[in-house]
Amino acid sequence: MNKTNAKKMRFAIIAMGLITSLLTGCMGNGTADSGNKAEGGKKALVVYSNSASDGRGDWLKEKAAEQGFAIEIVEGGGGEIVNRLVAEKNNPVADVVFGLNTVDYENFKEEGLLEQYKPVWASEVSDGLNDPDGYYHALVKQAIFLIYNSEMYDENTAPKDWTDLWNNDQFHNKYAAPSSFGGGTTRAVLAGILVRHQDPNGKYGISEAGWNEVKSYLQYGFYAAEGEDFYANLASGKSPLGPMWSSGIAEREKQYGVKAGIVRPEIGVPYVVEQVGIIKGTKNLETAQQFIDWFGSAEVQGEWSKTFSSMPANAKALEHAPQEIKDMEASLKPQDIDWSFVAKNINQWVEKIELELVP
Repeated sequence: MNKTNAKKMRFAIIAMGLITSLLTGCMGNGTADSGNKAEGGKKALVVYSNSASDGRGDWLKEKAAEQGFAIEIVEGGGGEIVNRLVAEKNNPVADVVFGLNTVDYENFKEEGLLEQYKPVWASEVSDGLNDPDGYYHALVKQAIFLIYNSEMYDENTAPKDWTDLWNNDQFHNKYAAPSSFGGGTTRAVLAGILVRHQDPNGKYGISEAGWNEVKSYLQYGFYAAEGEDFYANLASGKSPLGPMWSSGIAEREKQYGVKAGIVRPEIGVPYVVEQVGIIKGTKNLETAQQFIDWFGSAEVQGEWSKTFSSMPANAKALEHAPQEIKDMEASLKPQDIDWSFVAKNINQWVEKIELELVP
């Protein structure tokens, strides 16, 4: 081979290498899916949630693995998960988030943290629960109850409403008061109190009477020592009254052997809706979409309801829920709460409470 031909051959080899490299790079950095695989060829995802306790996370990992997903669940309180997602906005770690509530997802949407996606089951969800713009979709409806130790109180002697806790001195120092304000349950309780006193001329949309109610709520409550469990204190009678999300009751009744009585205020009970969404910037978009299509389906949410006593947002899943869940949902009156108003103001409410109202 002469020098000219050899030079041409070397150039051709280099050119082919460059083309291959470019094609490989384009394939590896596609926006649809990076093809991230876990051991065994399963499709890997990082999932953030505040709703993986009481065995939920282990159940989800096992069932997802049967469908070819290898999910890593990062669990934390609602406030912790929110803070992590906001902090990681420009370099996201999570692919999917589920749990939390509509207020948090409205803020995520406003911050540009979510991808738009309409799951295959979206139309099966009860009206008004999904984001109309398609950034998040409903999984579970949680009623936020005021509960009591049924061995110490009955329907006649228990409070009739949250306001009885601080207005009736027989309940003073008997109900669990919040020591922090980042959790979704605590924020739902505060919202349920404050929205009764909406006032466009009041501080952050709330009248002075409303702020006084919250001040009294915090003043007369029982504050558990660090490490103490609310339900253990409820069972022992140390603080036999306090807040609990609906799907958390059954497991704790088994664990502590004490049946919870449920207060049903005339005004209704706050409902929060646990949602699911895809994190903006995920490198595993296609896998995240497939996972959500599976996780929110009527079949999976029906099993989730049977296993964890949850109220499905998916109407077809509710058909397969345990009868006691159907009966509970039918017996409850939701409190009329404008959650968009809450979403707009909740952080300012919490700041005011922490700075001015905590005893």
